[in-house]
Amino acid sequence: MKRFFGARARRVAALCAVALAACALTACAAGDEPARNLAAQTGDDATATVTFFSPMEKANPDAENTARTASDLTIAMAEEQLGVTLAYRTYTAEDYQDKTYDEVCLDRVRADQDDLYLMNPDAMVALGKEGRLADLSGLSCVQNLREVVKVANTVDGKLVGIPQEVVAYGLFVNKDIFDECKLELPNTPEEFLECCRVLKEKGYDTPLGANRWWLETFVFAQAYADMYNGGDVVAEVAALNAGEARYSDYMRPGFEFLKQLMDAGYIDAENALVSEAFEGAGEGVDFMAGNTPMVMAYWGAANTDTAYGNPSFNMQVIGFPSAKGQMPVVSMTGYSVAAGAENLQGALDVMDVILSDEALKVYAETNRVISPSMNVQVDCVEPLRPLSEKVEADTYVLATNAGMDVEQWGNVCLVVRDLLGGASVDECMAKLDALQDAAA
Repeated sequence: MKRFFGARARRVAALCAVALAACALTACAAGDEPARNLAAQTGDDATATVTFFSPMEKANPDAENTARTASDLTIAMAEEQLGVTLAYRTYTAEDYQDKTYDEVCLDRVRADQDDLYLMNPDAMVALGKEGRLADLSGLSCVQNLREVVKVANTVDGKLVGIPQEVVAYGLFVNKDIFDECKLELPNTPEEFLECCRVLKEKGYDTPLGANRWWLETFVFAQAYADMYNGGDVVAEVAALNAGEARYSDYMRPGFEFLKQLMDAGYIDAENALVSEAFEGAGEGVDFMAGNTPMVMAYWGAANTDTAYGNPSFNMQVIGFPSAKGQMPVVSMTGYSVAAGAENLQGALDVMDVILSDEALKVYAETNRVISPSMNVQVDCVEPLRPLSEKVEADTYVLATNAGMDVEQWGNVCLVVRDLLGGASVDECMAKLDALQDAAA
């Protein structure tokens, strides 16, 4: 990482040393003991301090994490412009037995332990409904946001989160393997299943690498392809919220599709159930070594050496199979400010800087991602072009619509895990019905 501000560079170096030490530890402590995977960094006593809680992913020490670099650059802008110090507090789940980042984040916000948070959509919706997040609609940066960003992050009429990027999930395909097997890239669920059948016959035991987090992308693509691409979104969401339509009816085809993948051995369900992102059978090094034809991941994974950047083969990132063809699935992980933050105004001021067009341009150019600002456009790396063309044409499914009374991203992920663990499709649909009834 380039050095822009001496004091900041020293703080980041100290933080990284603490974070690497934390990664060597195992599960969270029980009871009132602090989480052993939690790394803290104190601010500079000479300046005002804004505390910032965020995840710290497991990293390859020899690879540059461009995503964190981009975030650091914008935070450095805020520190310089405002004369404040951001004190990082980070958490890393060592494995599936640890508390998740979301669980720790919920606890910390409810206890008013930090000012600023990087938050997944399920946690944001839950905390927004509890009134624990500040309304961000008065920030000057809001006027430049894409409408889809505001829709996805508005809870009970309040804008409670703003991302630095719009995250599009796609299917990462080793096109060389597909060419060798004389396969076309799949558009529909039926075509995808046929590709998996041929790939397995050709000796690829696990055609699709998977983990416990992202299989719901297949469900969303099939469930909401019609709604978000030609449907009346407002009317359909209103019907769902009123109980006149059922989420289970939308999602049953996607769950039945996943069950087919599991039963045919196209994914390793037992392994996926306990695997973190990039660590499942067929993911990470397996995919990069050319041993697995397909994996799921987010846009930024194609840009960084810590994930799927710079592959040695022809990689193409496409949308997930649906009745309307290849369908990107869009989600947003945003910044939020605790309503009970000790330094509430300081945190809001930081938000206005790091989410300004100037900062978002730095972030987008560094990461080569889709910006939440209407005014920032950045070209993508070549493997992402198929996915990019779909998103730019407004062809995608939104998996984090805060206007839906039943939070989508987190809840569907958990129900998919039930399926991986042996639940039937009918049992999964009953759980979705129960969630909808509870939200009524």
